[in-house]
Amino acid sequence: MKKILFLSAHRPGRSPGQRFRFEQYLPYLKEQGFTCDVSWLLSEKDDQSFYVKGAYFTKFLIFLKTLKIRYRDLKKASQYDIVFLYREAVMFGSVWFEKKLAKKGPRLVLDFDDAIWLKDVSEGNRKLAWLKRPSKTEEIIKCCSLVITGNDYLASYARHFTQNVTVVPTTLDTAQFNLHQKTRVNPAICIGWTGSITTLRHLELAVPVWKKLYERYGSRICFRVIADRAWTHNGLPVQFVRWNRDTELEDLSAIDIGIMPLPDDAWARGKCGFKGLQYMALGIPAVMSPVGVNNEIIHDGENGFLANSAEEWFDKLCLLIEDADLRKRLGEAGHKTVEDHYSFNAWKEKYADLFRNL
Repeated sequence: MKKILFLSAHRPGRSPGQRFRFEQYLPYLKEQGFTCDVSWLLSEKDDQSFYVKGAYFTKFLIFLKTLKIRYRDLKKASQYDIVFLYREAVMFGSVWFEKKLAKKGPRLVLDFDDAIWLKDVSEGNRKLAWLKRPSKTEEIIKCCSLVITGNDYLASYARHFTQNVTVVPTTLDTAQFNLHQKTRVNPAICIGWTGSITTLRHLELAVPVWKKLYERYGSRICFRVIADRAWTHNGLPVQFVRWNRDTELEDLSAIDIGIMPLPDDAWARGKCGFKGLQYMALGIPAVMSPVGVNNEIIHDGENGFLANSAEEWFDKLCLLIEDADLRKRLGEAGHKTVEDHYSFNAWKEKYADLFRNL
């Protein structure tokens, strides 16, 4: 059976994209006879410097370390049948490693779940944006035998450069992300959001609506933000919970209504709806912006709500705040949507077949 080397930026368990795009499939692939190894660039210690402002000398040392790691991967690449790239081999503008890997013999597979051909830099590394070259995505695609994308919008970009493109949505294991039984301690209805430092700016879109809701409902509602960086807002009762993989399900399950606001721009259209899918898998009714794949995930009023304008956001959140039966119905329908179309079980065999047939 085939040997696969998975190349990623972050250590296992660190990045939601990695966890749900390929890491959750590794045990199943091994059961099916594949040999799977993972090589990552950034350690937990590196994270403490890499995403903060400044610390340029430390970042330079991290950069040198990542080159050393990829040189090591390049030397052993011929031992593998497939090399799987999550987004890119290195976190700067070069495609040298991808081109060298392609000449080593193994088939190259590229997986991406964002519009990575567009520039999007974390706040901590904005001054180093010149090192990035998003346009290299085109060159990486041309090196690969297969490209896997998270939705059709991303696939349509990839098909400009190769026809070997398949769509695999971001999936969740519904054995873990299951319908939660809420034990209500706080009677307030909790409206929640989860995300990372790179998407906190999208949460800001919800603030005017949250203020208006708080003016109407007062202590009947509260707000929860689960993220890897602290976020609060004066005048709003926001409970910040630092993201922790060990308590992730418990922290999410305290939410009664989950939101996913997005701007309608090229980057957001490439998102794979993961926040909404997390809420839905747990039976939490989701309200999402009608941007990109969200329009495919949500059937408005059946398994969640789509809200475009501030007025729609306000009105639909009010409906959910005031109607417990509606929350339950939409939550259960959302869970079934995930189970049928966006779950690990629904996709695991198709995923393994991609590697078998390569």
